[in-house]
Amino acid sequence: MEEGGSPPMRRLLIGFLCAAFFAISAMTIQTLGRVFSFDAPVPAASREPMDKPRIVLISRERDTPFWRELERGAFEAAGRHGVQLQAWGSFGLYEADFLRNLELAIASRVDGIIAQGLDNDDFKKLTAIRAAENGIPVITVGSDVPVAESMRRTYVGSDHRAAGRLVAERLAEDLGGAGRVVVLTSERPAHFERERLAGILSVTERFDGIVVETASSGSANDELARVVRDRLNAHPDTKAFVSVAYHNAGVIAREIGRRFRAADFCLYAFDENPETVQLLRDGILRGIVAQDPYRMGEWSVSLMVRWLDGVDLPLDMDGYFTDIRLLTREAMP
Repeated sequence: MEEGGSPPMRRLLIGFLCAAFFAISAMTIQTLGRVFSFDAPVPAASREPMDKPRIVLISRERDTPFWRELERGAFEAAGRHGVQLQAWGSFGLYEADFLRNLELAIASRVDGIIAQGLDNDDFKKLTAIRAAENGIPVITVGSDVPVAESMRRTYVGSDHRAAGRLVAERLAEDLGGAGRVVVLTSERPAHFERERLAGILSVTERFDGIVVETASSGSANDELARVVRDRLNAHPDTKAFVSVAYHNAGVIAREIGRRFRAADFCLYAFDENPETVQLLRDGILRGIVAQDPYRMGEWSVSLMVRWLDGVDLPLDMDGYFTDIRLLTREAMP
């Protein structure tokens, strides 16, 4: 026998290999035809719509009439624009919780953050550095922080300097242009407090007979009450108290009421809530600055969507001011 087998066997083997080659080639061509055919079905995943933009609304205190109304406006706007919105916040003025939520939102790579402005270094570092590095726009709502320090895109809320002027104009009228006024601030006044104070002073400085004294206190009620007592002891002729911080009107009225008739003083509040409205009805407060939290929430979401869509670039760095008005007892229904 010849090495490699007989000629018939070789011919049979060659024929088998050729047939196998042509069969494999035909299958390959058919497969390539399906791959490159314009009629080939597109994978289902590529036909699904892109994820909706994710926006987070972060506040320090969710369980208040103001923030519930702000959230309502924000969620209604999110529904109209077709974006995902989550509201994060604690049920008290806990700064650490607020900052953790802000940090978590940045780490989660959300598309946009709408946050209550917190005027401290940690907030500014998170917004100006961490959020900016990740390309996440931040809009402050309700209360602002200086833009140069926070790099926020814009602010939506009340013009707090104008609110201060609104209160001071009524104050000057109630005092008849003369009297001692104590303006109470926090120990570390926030940006909105400084703006309210500046608005008040811009009006009272026009009256030679009005003397304005500023005093600061901690956030605890007993600390505020002590400051009120101290001011009354030092100047029994004091005729008016104005607090530019949050939620202080009731504490001030109660402390004055321990020694005097609170209705004889000129007292004003910047925050409309059930307690302050009742004090106004009772004649204890002379006026309350009413804000528009629904519009703040609605407008801030709409502006964020326009930013993400590239419609408004840049946003107005000075901010978008919502309506304010002074509620008085005479105008109450």
